[in-house]
Amino acid sequence: MVLLEFAMYPTTKGESLSAYIARSLDIIDKSGLPYQLTPMGTIIEGEWHDVMAVVTACYEAMKVDCLRIGTQIKIDYRSGTSGRLLSKIESVEKKLGRKLST
Repeated sequence: MVLLEFAMYPTTKGESLSAYIARSLDIIDKSGLPYQLTPMGTIIEGEWHDVMAVVTACYEAMKVDCLRIGTQIKIDYRSGTSGRLLSKIESVEKKLGRKLST
């Protein structure tokens, strides 16, 4: 299973990019994969080909009207383990003995 964190945004569309980000989040949400939206990106959990297909779909949707696109991607693969989107946070919280802001 893969945890993939990414941010994708047009670099030539001014300061407010939420309309473009929303377009990608619609694709992510409709993918059916577990995800977590953060202020600086989105984390998706799934098999390699599934998460990469979502990133590709976001890129294809954005390039329709964006001449330049910036993207950052981080990937963490761990064989045979799912549910890490939440379990990684729970593990740290357990060690600290308290809930953290997520």
